[in-house]
Amino acid sequence: MNNDAYSEEGNKKFSVKDLPKAERPGEKLLTCGTGKMENSELLAILLRTGTKEEPVLDLAGNLMKKFGTIESFFESSMQDLMSVKGIGLAKASELISCITLGRRYRDELIKNENLRLSREAITEPSLAVNFIRAEITDYSKEHFFVLNLDVRNRIIDIEMISKGTLTSSLVHPRETFESAIRKHAASIMVAHNHPSGDANPSEDDIKISKRLAESGRILGIELIDHIIITKYSYCSLKNKGLI
Repeated sequence: MNNDAYSEEGNKKFSVKDLPKAERPGEKLLTCGTGKMENSELLAILLRTGTKEEPVLDLAGNLMKKFGTIESFFESSMQDLMSVKGIGLAKASELISCITLGRRYRDELIKNENLRLSREAITEPSLAVNFIRAEITDYSKEHFFVLNLDVRNRIIDIEMISKGTLTSSLVHPRETFESAIRKHAASIMVAHNHPSGDANPSEDDIKISKRLAESGRILGIELIDHIIITKYSYCSLKNKGLI
């Protein structure tokens, strides 16, 4: 049986087997391991075949040029992948399956770390950041969260209070402390993300913090901190002396 792969038009595709043995990613993987391989070479192993115009390594290289980074590649959709010439439904399906497994692996790591941290007292804002990031699915929109804490500063749960642009008039103490009262929380932390990527607090962020801190004193539920999160950084208003 002829094992060569063909396109729908009957044109022979370039496969890894068409490459000189020394240039085949599979051979390099066996002899050198993944640590010595380029991202495009690893992608070529997944793709297996190129097109009639370009070998598989060139096709893999075009994929990396399209997305630029592994992070961008892992955030791509089927439509994004299929926008690259030579990536049809079959190849896009295989790639998106690998991407999804990678995402699930990352989420599982975060979940396991959160389970470990949930048994510990949240004494520093950095300990709460992973919990909050695990709840944010779209960094292009603002999310406002309340972390309810017990008397030992351990997390009881996290609730999203609002989604959208935050202002001091939209974030009301009533909604913020409602879940804390229901869950018998001893104290709370609040957090939200900045889609701009700048973790520095705005004037509204400071107003919100002061208003919630005062309400917490009246209710007997201390506001421990207000954390502003971006994809790669965070800011504690308590550490800045703003609460």
